[in-house]
Amino acid sequence: MNVAVLCSRVRVEERWILEALEKQGIPYTKIDDRQAVLLINNPDKWQDFDVVIERCLSYKNGLYITQVLNSWGIPTVNMSTVAATCGDKLTTSVVLSSAGIPQPRVWVAFTAEAALQTMEEIGYPVVLKPVVGSWGRLLAKINDRDAAEAILEHKEQLGSFQHSVFYIQEFIKKPGRDIRTFVIGDETVCAIYRHSGHWITNTARGGQAEICPVTPEIHEISQAAAKAVGGGAIAIDLLEDPDRGYLVNEVNHTMEFHSTVPLTGIDIPGLIVEYAVKQGEKHKESIPCTLN
Repeated sequence: MNVAVLCSRVRVEERWILEALEKQGIPYTKIDDRQAVLLINNPDKWQDFDVVIERCLSYKNGLYITQVLNSWGIPTVNMSTVAATCGDKLTTSVVLSSAGIPQPRVWVAFTAEAALQTMEEIGYPVVLKPVVGSWGRLLAKINDRDAAEAILEHKEQLGSFQHSVFYIQEFIKKPGRDIRTFVIGDETVCAIYRHSGHWITNTARGGQAEICPVTPEIHEISQAAAKAVGGGAIAIDLLEDPDRGYLVNEVNHTMEFHSTVPLTGIDIPGLIVEYAVKQGEKHKESIPCTLN
């Protein structure tokens, strides 16, 4: 078994993954995605790897490198199709909707005028999100028309492809917290509450974590969401709606767990390595054996 860990820098999560590989006696190579160069029709030295664990800070880098690796038949954790789905909030919403998984209502518009009209019809507050982004950045809770007009004008001036798509989500009156669950393969290995006095509860934005029991209901919706996006090592954000119960808010394909492991005692990096090794073993078994 030969494993590659693709990362931009070694944060706590990556260090733990490397330590888990060493603990399990698995040879590995650390590759800086910022320095990676791939010849599209020639796997070259990449073909020596049975599986690649993708931990890039850049969504773009991770998505396109895994796309090339998967085209060569090299499995990655997670696969490029999973990254493509989870990395785009609109694509995630479409996939969850097709699978019949409960989520907040979402509207999508393609001009500021249409977005403003939609918000007026929905009623405030609403949440406006970029279709690509993480760590709770560039989210806006819009409470009235004045705020809507100002934010929509700013997005128009930013002018990028992502900012020209207006992803509007209903505001859920959650009980001062959300839930993040961690799915690896067919197991929901743990879950945490993320508490905050702010409406954004991400721990990256100051949310405080607390252990959340993995109930059968939480396990069921987490597994359904993970399966819908393609499975792997996935983190799922759930909202508690007072009337509809659990709603899937987002699905994350390159999850962070530096605060979860000490809190829960669950060896998430070790479980990721075990899952990756299983994918690598399946890959090796599928390679035809040739006789000299």
